[in-house]
Amino acid sequence: MDLVSAPNTDAAVSPPESGGFLPIRWRLLGRQIDAFLEAERQQLPLWGVVAFGAGIASWFWLPTPGHWLTAILIALGLLMASLALGGRLGQALAFGELFFALGQGLIWGRSEMVEAPRIERITITTFEARIERVEPLVARERVRLTLKPVGEELPPRLRVSLREAQAFEALREGAVIRLRARLTPPPTMAVPGGYDFARHAWFQRIGGVGTALGDVQLLRPSGASSLDGIRASLGAKVRAALPGSGDGIATALATGDKNAVAKEDAEAMRRSGLAHLLAVSGLHIAAVVGSAMLLSIKLMALWPALARRHNLILWSAAAGAIAGIGYTLLTGMQVPTVRACIAALLVLLGIALGRPALSLRLVAVGAVVILLIRPETIAGASFQLSFAAVTAIIALHAHPRVRDWLKPRDDGWRGRMWRSFLALVLTGLAVEITLMPLALYHFHKAGLFGVLANLIAIPLTTFVVMPALALAILLDLVGLGAPFWWVTGTALDGLVSLAHMVGNAKGAVAMVPTMPTWAFAFAVLGGLWLYLWTHRIRWAGLVPIAIGLGAAALSPRPDLLVTGDGRHLAIIDDEGRPHLLRARAGDFIRDILSENAGYDGDPGPLEEQAFANCNRDACLAAIEGGERTFTLLAVRSRDYIAWKELTDACASVDIVVSERWMPRGCTPRWLKLDRKALEESGGLALYLDEPPRIESVRERLGAHPWAINSAE
Repeated sequence: MDLVSAPNTDAAVSPPESGGFLPIRWRLLGRQIDAFLEAERQQLPLWGVVAFGAGIASWFWLPTPGHWLTAILIALGLLMASLALGGRLGQALAFGELFFALGQGLIWGRSEMVEAPRIERITITTFEARIERVEPLVARERVRLTLKPVGEELPPRLRVSLREAQAFEALREGAVIRLRARLTPPPTMAVPGGYDFARHAWFQRIGGVGTALGDVQLLRPSGASSLDGIRASLGAKVRAALPGSGDGIATALATGDKNAVAKEDAEAMRRSGLAHLLAVSGLHIAAVVGSAMLLSIKLMALWPALARRHNLILWSAAAGAIAGIGYTLLTGMQVPTVRACIAALLVLLGIALGRPALSLRLVAVGAVVILLIRPETIAGASFQLSFAAVTAIIALHAHPRVRDWLKPRDDGWRGRMWRSFLALVLTGLAVEITLMPLALYHFHKAGLFGVLANLIAIPLTTFVVMPALALAILLDLVGLGAPFWWVTGTALDGLVSLAHMVGNAKGAVAMVPTMPTWAFAFAVLGGLWLYLWTHRIRWAGLVPIAIGLGAAALSPRPDLLVTGDGRHLAIIDDEGRPHLLRARAGDFIRDILSENAGYDGDPGPLEEQAFANCNRDACLAAIEGGERTFTLLAVRSRDYIAWKELTDACASVDIVVSERWMPRGCTPRWLKLDRKALEESGGLALYLDEPPRIESVRERLGAHPWAINSAE
């Protein structure tokens, strides 16, 4: 026998794998995935947090309890299949599915636990209540009270606004008052894609909102000064002492009260990409904690005996922790502030233990803590913007190439300045790109020049405004704060001027109509994929990001927007400008309709357009659709209209819109949107392409517990 050419008898008699090569390929693929997950095992807990958050977020997106239960059961079924799959892939999938189901169950249970009675219709009543919170709306010249009614058949919590003339010094937390107020149900989104205050009110157990009528009577003053009282007093002091136009921004930085910022300044900050400076978050907490640590360690170093016997770094870390917690309490414990405070405390703990603590795990811990306590915050812009920004910053600076670019070198002060500038540019660019899908989804707009503005604004706020403001407040106790008030005011005037200059620049803002929820989910998933993995497979996340942003850019503009009460509508022309039925509509309605039309500017009056014919009672307008022209009759008065005249007008048009009940004889050719119909549908967005389609607020809200009729 030729031993050289003899076959391997063991291999020759081995039975082939079942199914040919396909099972082998799948097995090899499974091994490759397991190897990848083994290499990325430190990132897997982060994806568990993502799955937990996805479970919570999907509850807000899915419309009915049947869908919620189905999602939980599917997740649990997939969990069992993943356990049967085995390996690291099976374990990772099983944990993700478990956390997803837990997230769904947590927010569902939370929504049931906070259920409370609510105002069902407009009510004018006199009642007694204890003040839970006082919020001065300085820019609007109003004061907003959160009230707990005493001995009344009213919801457990109400939110009532007062004019400044109705307010007085004794209106503080804990005081008992008597007032007469006009109360309404918490308003839901006015049109599809608008802000849903009713959702926020549900989880805060706010059962009604309204305005005070007449004078407010004080029945029992509050006791000791509360945090709200301290916050209000500090805000008033800042506004009184600060020169220039930045007193509202200083109030926001000192007390967390963004309502003190003038509307035009707040809009300029949003357009220029600087709005994040108004929300007390990581930047401000870092400035406070860092300043407290630096000041305390310098003061303690002046005492040689203390420096010899104790680790001053530990004591300075403790001082920083106290300062951070105090600042968080003072500014109202908003979501970004709490998240930043938790992160700062973990960093300080790492310093105390001699270990670096700044990582994505720290971000995940902060997210889990907040979601376990208040899972509903995941649906809000504040939570999303703050966590997205800090995740982008940490992921960027953890990248090996970026670390190599920015690591210290012995190249003199020019090299250090260049690296600092590069770090600011890269950080600003990463944050702006990361926040763009979130801004487009929540606000319909995103600043395009924010990177350039932040290069100046972030160092100015961190190293000038915050320290000067803190020193001004502290030294004012002994009458020495005037120079620091001047520095703070001058710096803030510069910041406001920068915001207006950048925000008013041509092309500074990208506007889109309502961004589809699925496109937003794609963009978020792509961002998480890009930032959480460390392998080159991370770059695959650019694909869903591109799909999401592309879908947002191509989102169709509605042809007609109608608010849920029927009082306001906007016809959007070919250039995207909305034209309002009531030209004197308030700023809130004007902003809502402009934003949902994707228009960067002020809407125009409908009666001045060539395609509309208006009188005191109604407007008749022609709207160009995809292949035909739709005629619209919009009633805008409550005066009597002759029956025959009204029914003839209805029969001659395609769409009728009215805030009042229209008679049964009013039968337009296509759509009748009177008070009865709008109570069922809520606000509407009409797309008059071929075929025409309608999006309603009711469809967006589904069967969520706060989805009640709030129209008048």
